[in-house]
Amino acid sequence: MLMYFYPIIIITIVSFILSIALHFAAIFIFPTVGLLDFPEKYGLTRKRIPYPTGIISVLLFLIIFSLFQIFLYENWSIQNIGIIVAVILLFIVSFIDDKYEIKASLRIFFQIIAALIVFAAGTRIFSLTNPLENVTGFPVIPLDTFVIPWPALSDPSIVGALFTIIWLGITTNALNWFDGIPGQVSLVSAIGFLTIGILSISTRIDQPILAILCFSLFAIAGGGFFFEFPKQKILQGDTGAMFYGFMLGIVTIYAGGKVATAFLVLGIPLIDFILVLNRRLIKGIPIFKGNTENEHLHHRLQKKGWSQGHIILLTASIGSAFGISALFFTTFEKLIAAVSLFMVMIVLSIYTEK
Repeated sequence: MLMYFYPIIIITIVSFILSIALHFAAIFIFPTVGLLDFPEKYGLTRKRIPYPTGIISVLLFLIIFSLFQIFLYENWSIQNIGIIVAVILLFIVSFIDDKYEIKASLRIFFQIIAALIVFAAGTRIFSLTNPLENVTGFPVIPLDTFVIPWPALSDPSIVGALFTIIWLGITTNALNWFDGIPGQVSLVSAIGFLTIGILSISTRIDQPILAILCFSLFAIAGGGFFFEFPKQKILQGDTGAMFYGFMLGIVTIYAGGKVATAFLVLGIPLIDFILVLNRRLIKGIPIFKGNTENEHLHHRLQKKGWSQGHIILLTASIGSAFGISALFFTTFEKLIAAVSLFMVMIVLSIYTEK
């Protein structure tokens, strides 16, 4: 593991510097090519800013990930090629949506296709650790059941495919829906990638290559954050938010299905996603309709008088605290922590009701 220490440090620093440099360049280049946001569309009176700068995050990731493939593997891995193809597909759809808007059903369709590409290429979870093992007597929850005899795709499982689609769909859309305050998605994503990165170099997982990938994504997200907060100079758009959510879902699968860890790190956006869905179902509102009633926690806290800085501090503090705890907790302890986090969100939801 020690042999990977310096590569991790170097790739993190290089990724961060490149992210800073490219986001800085975007401030001057994007306006010249017409890549600016539409503040008037949302009743804002500020000047137009570079948008969607998620382009930078995606392209920088594709370059770095491709270099991984060239220098760390003898041959191009089908698994990694699948991720590249899926990210490019999601990038194209998200960029078009940022510029022209497309139907929610079409976005979901392409998200499903992207998830299936990732699954078919070999990025899979075969089982989940059962947090209630002492009660049920079963140490794991199998996901490799109902196998389709298809050797070309390593005999894919229907249950595994459904889980991959649902999990990647949740992480992708939860981060996208949480993109309501400048810098919030970048910061939460950076915390998530950092946590999974640290977990990857621990003896519990021992996947140094995954750690390198996570730390590079941490640096890319961190570089973008400095241009979003405290003064917003860029706007990531769906292109950035969906990319970060999609990749957070993927690295947790790569890490051996660390769904509980990801849930704790991304607890606020994931639970906020669940609560918003619940409110919309109760009110009979289409679940993928744009936010029109300040349904999300950050908007509701703003109505209570919270500043954007305080909201980001709350998000970062809770994400960091539960993320750090996830590095040391057992599966059952993570379940208890997840329930505790859910209760915290319920309290915050009640607090913001009036």
